[in-house]
Amino acid sequence: MKIVIIGGGAAGLGIGWRLAQAGAEVTLLERSQPGSGATWASAGMIAITAELANADPDESAFASYSNGLWPAFAKELEQECGFSIGYSESGALMLAQDDETLAALQARTGAGLTFVAPPQARALAPMLTGEFLGALWAEHEAHVDNRALGHGLATAFQRAGGKLQSNEAVVRIERRPSSDGQLRAAIAHTPFGLYHADAFVIAAGAWSGLIEPELAPVTPVKGEMIALAPPGDEVPPRPCIWAEGVYAVPRGRLLLLGATVEEAGFDTALTHQAAAQLRAAAEAAMPGLKAWTQVDHWAGLRPRSPDGLPLLGPTAVEGLFVAGGQYRNGILFTPAIARMMADVILGQGQGIAAFDPRRFTGNSA
Repeated sequence: MKIVIIGGGAAGLGIGWRLAQAGAEVTLLERSQPGSGATWASAGMIAITAELANADPDESAFASYSNGLWPAFAKELEQECGFSIGYSESGALMLAQDDETLAALQARTGAGLTFVAPPQARALAPMLTGEFLGALWAEHEAHVDNRALGHGLATAFQRAGGKLQSNEAVVRIERRPSSDGQLRAAIAHTPFGLYHADAFVIAAGAWSGLIEPELAPVTPVKGEMIALAPPGDEVPPRPCIWAEGVYAVPRGRLLLLGATVEEAGFDTALTHQAAAQLRAAAEAAMPGLKAWTQVDHWAGLRPRSPDGLPLLGPTAVEGLFVAGGQYRNGILFTPAIARMMADVILGQGQGIAAFDPRRFTGNSA
């Protein structure tokens, strides 16, 4: 089976890797460089506890499933690519800085989640010298070096036999009649060539909607982040920290702070306001960060669907699939999307009804 994947982020590369492992002939077309979009701009959190507190039940179930796949997925990927992707189950602390959040976090205890008083939280992360009422401790929450993940997936994909074409943006997908007279996806057009295949997968993140606005209705949501470096021999807290308006993720000797949420189209301009906002929120919980130096500032575009749920599966056009709309959970969902989409494309499994891309065109299965 000949397959073209459009988009070289974690989703596209993961799907391509699994399809190549299964013996498919896979070409991946990436508008820029692999792993350079939302994958590169994220913080690498596998944040099943913090990000999905009020999620749709189907999304929560999918997140739990993918979270369970991550340890083995990370190990296999590191074996295939030959280097570390920084997977770490270092835990996460979600701070209660007001009574409403306190009650909400206390209600979530159980199933690996423990509510701890401020002294216990500070024992886990001594930098938490600011005022807060307590914290929810998620001992097994994990994170990964997202930039190493993108590089690792690109390496593993190519070593499995996949063909990677960088700087090759798809501008349209041509339909042609199939044997039964129905139009099916037949050719991906780029400025440099035509790519014929039996199946096509749109996994272009925030840019998916530019290729197929009706079949892949994804829009960009901008997020800015900053990185702080410590003075002297100080080190970041080991667990991820979630506080009001900010999360903090250790990355070597740096601390990543994110992330703003802004509907600004495809604008990724950096703003002093965003950097100041993130820093102030982090310093409220960890006053010692006032002595740390900002060493980086970047922005990325999250892919969001109209209802906030992923788009995973076949479209209304035969031979055309979508893997998008992950919004804030692209890293968390990576192993499950790779496995499920490969099975669906090869006719060896079914998708999830709530994520069916055809729900927006009125002809979902």
